[in-house]
Amino acid sequence: MKIQQLSRLILPGKHSLRWSHVQLRIHGLCQKRGLSTSSLGKLGAAFDTKQQPKVDLGWWKENEGLFGYPELRTADGFLAMRDGAVSDCRRLVDEACSSRRRRKMVLVFDDLSDALCKVADLAEFVRLAHPDASYQATATEACIAVSNLVEQMNTHRPLYDALERAVTHGDHVHTDRVDQHVARLYLHDFEQSGIHLDGASRERVVQLTDHALQVGQAFLAGTHEPATVKKKDLPEDLSYQFAVDGDSVTVGGLMADSPLDQTREAAYRVYLHPDPGQEALLAALLHTRRALAHLCGFPSFAHRALRGSLARTPETVDAFLCRLRDELAPEAAKEFDTMATMKRATSSRPLGAWDVPYLAHLARRQRQREEDLRLSEYFSVGTCMRGLSALFGRLYGVRLEAEEARPGELWAPDVQKLAVVHESEGLLGYIYCDFYTRPGKPSQDCHFTIRGGRDLPDGTYQSPVVVLMLGLQPPGWSRPCLLTHAQLENLFHETGHAMHSMLARTRYQHVTGTRCSTDFAEVPSVLMEYFAGDERVLASFARHYRTGEPPPPEALRRLCRGRAAFPAADAQLQLFYAALDQRYHGIEPLLAPTTDVLAEVQHAFYGLPHVAGTAWQLRFGHLVGYGGRYYSYLMARAVASAIWRELFRADPFDRSAGERYRRECLAHGGGVPAHQIVSGLLRRDVSPAELASSIVTDVIGQRAAG
Repeated sequence: MKIQQLSRLILPGKHSLRWSHVQLRIHGLCQKRGLSTSSLGKLGAAFDTKQQPKVDLGWWKENEGLFGYPELRTADGFLAMRDGAVSDCRRLVDEACSSRRRRKMVLVFDDLSDALCKVADLAEFVRLAHPDASYQATATEACIAVSNLVEQMNTHRPLYDALERAVTHGDHVHTDRVDQHVARLYLHDFEQSGIHLDGASRERVVQLTDHALQVGQAFLAGTHEPATVKKKDLPEDLSYQFAVDGDSVTVGGLMADSPLDQTREAAYRVYLHPDPGQEALLAALLHTRRALAHLCGFPSFAHRALRGSLARTPETVDAFLCRLRDELAPEAAKEFDTMATMKRATSSRPLGAWDVPYLAHLARRQRQREEDLRLSEYFSVGTCMRGLSALFGRLYGVRLEAEEARPGELWAPDVQKLAVVHESEGLLGYIYCDFYTRPGKPSQDCHFTIRGGRDLPDGTYQSPVVVLMLGLQPPGWSRPCLLTHAQLENLFHETGHAMHSMLARTRYQHVTGTRCSTDFAEVPSVLMEYFAGDERVLASFARHYRTGEPPPPEALRRLCRGRAAFPAADAQLQLFYAALDQRYHGIEPLLAPTTDVLAEVQHAFYGLPHVAGTAWQLRFGHLVGYGGRYYSYLMARAVASAIWRELFRADPFDRSAGERYRRECLAHGGGVPAHQIVSGLLRRDVSPAELASSIVTDVIGQRAAG
């Protein structure tokens, strides 16, 4: 089925009456708050009202194509885009390899990268999110074709030689430091694939890469499989709490919310019971990655994964994690003592790993009062989007404007198109907000780059286009989607990624916005979590979706102070995960089963011991996508904390601080080495010890506030 040519006319009847009521309510609330109904009111209404049925008016308005690409008026347009990318790549490869080249080598490579990414990024998103099977199919074909084309580029020795000469000996066209940095990034990408090796070694790299991909996918699939145990192996009074099939019991998760500690323990032991098949897959994945790194000239896979990152080397990561371990241990021990006391109130059994999530949830509930449970009524999606727009206006002079999509531009009727507009620079880019669930939509919250920003030859700028995908419940006729504080924090986090893309002004799309190392890409998004947890920020926009009244100040204060019941224990768990990931991908070979390594690392980095007979790492799917880089969130949190304290803690609306943050951090994307951006913004080099202390300071502050 092709995308229909739709308009946004309102059908007559009760739906249009409901729309009128919504408009009147928003108009009244905006007048009360001194806001413009034409800007903030329209933005809120776009998210808080149930979308009207669409009418096919193809005879009146022409389908302008998905994301405004004329080629994508039909699904077959992906095939035309694929063919165009192939043609562009051939031309650009010829130019790069020519002795008569007149443009900078890095510019030719960025054109090559842009030609590939404009198809690959768009197709990857459509493959995952578009509800039309025909679009999914042709997008998948385009993804495969571009992937094959990239593989050809990665093994094109004359292309590599031309770039290597320009980087090593200097381009014959004048370049500056930014050009040279980005050119080196392209060269590093080449060498990750072993292009600089002899023919036999290059072929071996291809084989190892393919094997790691296949093994990783198989391992990842196994991390979600339910566990099965014989009914007789469970205590009779517990088996009824699980799914029973004849003589077998199936456990599909940890059941961390069960009030019975025996149930939580049974689920923990069964679900995390060692699976020989998963152990073999994980061992094969780690062995293959190690062989691949050595073949490409790296001491370990972690060294390969961290090249060009904020941390730069595994040695820096290790220093950061060990310092954090030492400083965090006494704080986490206090919290585990508190948990043990809580458990003794209902059980004589000792504290176990299976108790921690349940007791944390219980502690948060005990702090809440009745009025706190209704706080989500002050945080409709539309209200939060208006709040974000107002915040960005005060920090950067930027506003979010709901813009009417053109026919055929969207893939689902409740997707909203936002223009990001600067008060003097004009349009910066577009954010498509795909926030609500629908059948077949992936259940993941993430940010997709559809088109990267970059300077164009005519002096203009290629505006970035991104998609924010969330899994929220759609609004009803009488009630908008209301957010818990965790959902609000996640909205701010993902919007932080989007604004990184919007506010970056990079010369090359290869380094636009979030196209930088993982440990640095998470800094702007984690920083937005600090704004989401600040009482002053929330009070500036939180309003009841019916009355327009602000929330009770004390309830809002408790919300911000009680975000984490046991912040030190939470941070220590992430520390343990990161340390395990580094150990698996480090220099030292794994001479023991992965579970033995797990027990060793857990003893050193976590406050509760390993549970014999369990193998938690076999459920740790992040080892596939974040191999050697799981530390990234902790390091990003440490950097974001330092930025918050330096620039925004005193005044989260400080325009001069916002402009400084944009100018010295966001604007660069990945066009400047990440460690230089951070040290320049903070006016000092930041050591692993300072980063570790930054997290511990946060932890102590959260616990004191709670």
